[in-house]
Amino acid sequence: MALISADRDRFPDTPWQIVETRYEADAAGTLETLFALGNGHLGIRGAHWAVADAELPGSFINGLHEIWDIKHAENAFGFARTGQRILYIPDANNFAVVVDGESLTLAESEVQEYRRSVDFSTGIYECRITWQCRSGATVTTTERRAVGYESRGSLGISLEVAADRQISLDVTSAVINRQDQPVEDHSVHDPRRAGRHAGRVLLPVRLDGGDGSLRLSWEAAESKQRVGLAVDHWTSAGQQPFETVVDQDHSTVRYVLAVDAGEPFRLEKSVSYVAGRSIQDPDVDAAAVAEEALSPVDSIFAESMAHYRAYWATSDIVVEGGRPGLQQAIRWNLFQLAQATARADVAGIPAKGVTGSGYEGHYFWDQEVYLLPYLTYTNPDGARQVLEFRHGMLPEARIRAKELSVDGALFPWRTINGLEASAYYAAGTAQFHIAAAIAFATNRYLWATGDAAFRDGMGAELLIETARMWISLGFFGKDGLFHIHGVTGPDEYTAVVNDNLYTNVMARFNLRAAAALEHAGITQEERQLWEAAANRMQLPFDDRMQVHSQDNDFMTLEAWDWTTPRSKYPLLLHFHPLVIYRHQVLKQADTVLAMFLQWQDFTAGEKQRAFDFYDPITTGDSTLSACVQGIMAAEVGYSREALEHFTSAALIDLDDTHGNTIDGVHIASSGGVWSSLVCGFAGMRDQGPVPYFDPRLPAEWESLAFHLKIRGRLLLVQLASGSITLTVQDGAPLEVDVRGRRVTVGNTPVQLPLEPVAEPEPTVFPSGLPTASIPVVRGNS
Repeated sequence: MALISADRDRFPDTPWQIVETRYEADAAGTLETLFALGNGHLGIRGAHWAVADAELPGSFINGLHEIWDIKHAENAFGFARTGQRILYIPDANNFAVVVDGESLTLAESEVQEYRRSVDFSTGIYECRITWQCRSGATVTTTERRAVGYESRGSLGISLEVAADRQISLDVTSAVINRQDQPVEDHSVHDPRRAGRHAGRVLLPVRLDGGDGSLRLSWEAAESKQRVGLAVDHWTSAGQQPFETVVDQDHSTVRYVLAVDAGEPFRLEKSVSYVAGRSIQDPDVDAAAVAEEALSPVDSIFAESMAHYRAYWATSDIVVEGGRPGLQQAIRWNLFQLAQATARADVAGIPAKGVTGSGYEGHYFWDQEVYLLPYLTYTNPDGARQVLEFRHGMLPEARIRAKELSVDGALFPWRTINGLEASAYYAAGTAQFHIAAAIAFATNRYLWATGDAAFRDGMGAELLIETARMWISLGFFGKDGLFHIHGVTGPDEYTAVVNDNLYTNVMARFNLRAAAALEHAGITQEERQLWEAAANRMQLPFDDRMQVHSQDNDFMTLEAWDWTTPRSKYPLLLHFHPLVIYRHQVLKQADTVLAMFLQWQDFTAGEKQRAFDFYDPITTGDSTLSACVQGIMAAEVGYSREALEHFTSAALIDLDDTHGNTIDGVHIASSGGVWSSLVCGFAGMRDQGPVPYFDPRLPAEWESLAFHLKIRGRLLLVQLASGSITLTVQDGAPLEVDVRGRRVTVGNTPVQLPLEPVAEPEPTVFPSGLPTASIPVVRGNS
C-alpha cells in the first residue's frame, strides 16, 4: 500500500512539513499516527476534533502502564508471569463545535477548504477548515497544538473560530478517559497490536473542577501507578464558561456565546500531566502537582519552536537530488526520532515511541541497536540516560538470570518495568542477544564520548554482568570451541537454535569488551576465561556455499516456497511457527546485521557472499530489516539495492507499507533511516582506532550532509560526487580515517577525493544460479 507518495495532490511534497489538503475517511487511524506529536515523555495522537468516531485517538505517557497475570495454557518454570501494557491516559485533545445549531463534523458538514499540517521545524500541528454552514454562515476553524519541552508534561491547544457574519457558537472542551471504553482486543488477531484489559483500569482519585478549570487524577487498579491532570482554559474576550462538568470518564468545559463577523473567538487550553515516582505517595495530590506545572499556551508553543530550532541546527540530514519526496521522508523520520526521545529522560524508548499502543508500549533491543546510534551521535546525554535506565534494571536482570540458570544479568526481551513480559519464549526470552545489544550500545557510547565516569561505574557493570551471563550460558565443546546453544537470533523465523552466528559474534564482542576493562571487580581468572571463550567462539560456516551459516543447522533446512502468494505475508499471521521454523526463510536480516555491527571481523568477500545468499530469502516481514539490508548493500557495492532498501525503510510509515502504522510509528526503523544515511551511504564505522568513512553516495544524489557529535566535537560531513569534505565546527581537531587515509580535521574544511566504487559481480552459488534470481515476495506486515 502506498499512502503519502501515491497521492501528492492530497499530501504535497513539502520538505519541512507533512501536509494533508483534503480530508478522506480512509486510513484515518494511520494518519492519527503520522500527525502525532510527542517529546519522548508525552505523546498525543493526531486525531481530529471534528471526527466523532476517530479510529484510535488517545494520548500516552512513556512508561505509564497497567499489569496483569499472564495465563499460560501450559505452565513451566521461568515463564514470564506479569504482563505489562501502556495506558491510554485521559485525553485532553477533544472539542465539539456547534454553529447556529449545527454540529460541525467532517463526515456530515460541508467543507469548502481544508488543510492540516505538522511543521517539523517548529513541532506545531495546525488544522484549518472553512465550513459552509447550513445557516448560511461561512466559518473558519483553526486548531493548533504543541507539546512542551522544558515543561515535558505540557500540552498546549488553541482553537479559533471566525465567521463572515454573526453566529451563535457553542464550544465544548473535553477530557475523555478512553482506556476504560469497551473496544475490540486487536491482539487476538495480530500479536503486534495492543490488547485491552477486561475490567476497569483507571480508578479516580480526585475529580474537581469549576470556572473552566479541571483538577483530576487516577490510579491504575493493579500497577498502582498514578497520573495527575490539570487543565485551564482562557478565552480571547474573557468569557466565562457556560458550565463545567466533572466525571471520571468525561469531564467538560462549555462556552456558549455570540461571535460577530471580524471578531474571532479564540479558546486556549493549557494541559499539564504528571506521572512517575514523584506522585506515587498516596499523600501527594497528583492533580495539585500537575497544577503547579501548568504553563501558558504561548509558552508551550515557544518551547517547541526553540527546541526544534536547536535540534535541526545539528541533527538535520540534507540530501540534494534523488526522488521526489525523499527529503520530506528523511526529515519526517528524523522528526519522529526527536519526538520519541527528546524528553524521555531516564527511561526506555518504546517500540512505537509515544505515538501509539503497538507492542504494548514495551522496550526491546531496538533501542540499543537501532536508536542509540542516532542518540549517541546527536544527543549523547540522551543516550546516556537510556543506558542509565537499563542499568537501573540490573537488580531484576540478576534475578532473571538465576531463574534461567545463568550468572550475571539477563535483561528481559520485552518489558516496561524490568520484568520479562514475553509470553512466547521461543521468539522472546530465547533472544539472549539483548544482553550483547546493551553491551554494544554501552561500548559505542563510551567510544563516542570518552565518558570516563560512566565507563568506570554503570558502563563497567553493564559490560561485566552481561559477560558473566555469556560465559555461563555457553560451554567449551569436545572440539575445543565455545558454543552457545538453545537461542534465537534477530531472525524470529528461525527459533531456539544452536550457535546462532549473530548471537555468537555479538557475545564474542561482549566478552572482549569486558575483558579489556581495567576494573577491580574482574578477577584475572575471569578475564582469561572471557578471552579464551571469545577467541574460540564457534562461528558456523558452510564449506559448500562458502557462506557463514545463520546457525549450525540453517543450511540443512528446506527452502521456502517462494510462490506463496503475497496475501500470506507476514508469515507469522498465516503459518504455524513450526512450519516457518522448518524452512530457510528469514523475517529479518540476521547474519547480515552481525557483519554490519562487527564490521571489522569479516572480509569484504565474506560480507558480499552473505548478502548475496541471505538477501533474497529475507521476507521483509520485519520493519527492522530493510535499513540493515540497505547498509550492507551499500558496503558491498550494490548501489541499486542499497537505494531500494533505504527507500523502503524511509517510507515504511509514510506509505504504511506494513499495514500497521495505525498502532504507532515504527521508531526503530526511523533510527535505521538515520543509520542508513550515516553508516550506509556515508560509510561511517565506529569503535575502531578513529572514526572511519567509506562513502557510497548513490549516483542519483548530488550530495549528502549531516553532523556528528564525537568526543566533544561537532563534525560536519559533506559528501558530493567524487569527494568528501570534513569540518570540525566546534571543538578540538579530530583524527579521521577515509578509506585508509588518516587526516586530522579542524575548523578549516578538509576535502578528500573519492574514487568510484565498482559494483561486484553477484555470487554464483553451487546450484548454478545466483541467489539474486530467486523471486522475493516482500511481506506487508
